[in-house]
Amino acid sequence: MKKIAAFFDIDGTFYRDSLMTEHFKKLIKYDIIDPLMWHAHAKEAFNDWDKRQGNYDDYLLELAGVYIDTLTGVPRESIEFTSQNVIDQKSERVYRYTRSRIKWHKESGHTVIFISGSPDYLVKRMAKKYNVTEYKATEYIFKDDIFTGRIVPMWDSKSKDKAIDYFVEKHDLDLSKSYAYGDTHGDFSMLKRVGYPIAINPAKELLNDIKNDEGLRKRAEIIIERKDVIYSFTPDQITTLL
Repeated sequence: MKKIAAFFDIDGTFYRDSLMTEHFKKLIKYDIIDPLMWHAHAKEAFNDWDKRQGNYDDYLLELAGVYIDTLTGVPRESIEFTSQNVIDQKSERVYRYTRSRIKWHKESGHTVIFISGSPDYLVKRMAKKYNVTEYKATEYIFKDDIFTGRIVPMWDSKSKDKAIDYFVEKHDLDLSKSYAYGDTHGDFSMLKRVGYPIAINPAKELLNDIKNDEGLRKRAEIIIERKDVIYSFTPDQITTLL
C-alpha cells in the first residue's frame, strides 16, 4: 500500500521569516562577516520588502546572492556554530497553522518532509528540532572545511520537483493522497503535484500561478494567518487589490 506524504517548505510557510536572513544577522553579530556587506548590498532589498514596496521572491534571491558571496571562505566550524545559535534562539517563530498540521500528519502516520531553499546546515537543525527525519535543502559545498562559494539550489520549482521524485521513489508515495504546503512561486510545482495543495500567506506570484492553473485552482486551499486568527479560502474567494 502506497504511503501518504506531507511536503513543507520552511521559510514563510512554516517559519515566519527566513532562516537565511536570521543566519546572516547572526554571522554579523559574531564578527564572522563584514556588516558592510549587509548594509551595502542586502539592506535596501530588505527594507523595500519590509515596507511592502518590493517583491518577496526578488528580495530572497538578492539576499541569497549576497549571502553566498559573503560566506565564501568562511570555515565550517563558524557556520555550524552560528547555525545552532539561530535554531536555539529562533526556531519557535513558526506559524500556528503549519505547526499544528505537522503534528496532525505525524499522528496520522504520514511521512513529513521538509523541502527548503534555505542552507542544508540550517534545515538539518530545524528538522531535528521538530522530529522531521526527511528533508532536502540547498546544499552548500565545502572543501577542507571551508565554504567554496558553490551551492546546489533547492529554492526553485524545478529543483523541488526533482526532490519530490526522489522521495516518491524512496517511500513509494501516493501523490494523489499527499499534501504540500508553500508560499512562493518556487513551491508551485510541489503544490501542483499533490492531491491536497495548501498555500500559506502566498506571495502574489504564487497566487496568480494557482488561479491560472485550472486543476490547481479547483483543489487548492489558501490559508491566511494573521495575529491569532487563521483564515481559509478557495483561490476564487481571494481578490488582490494591488
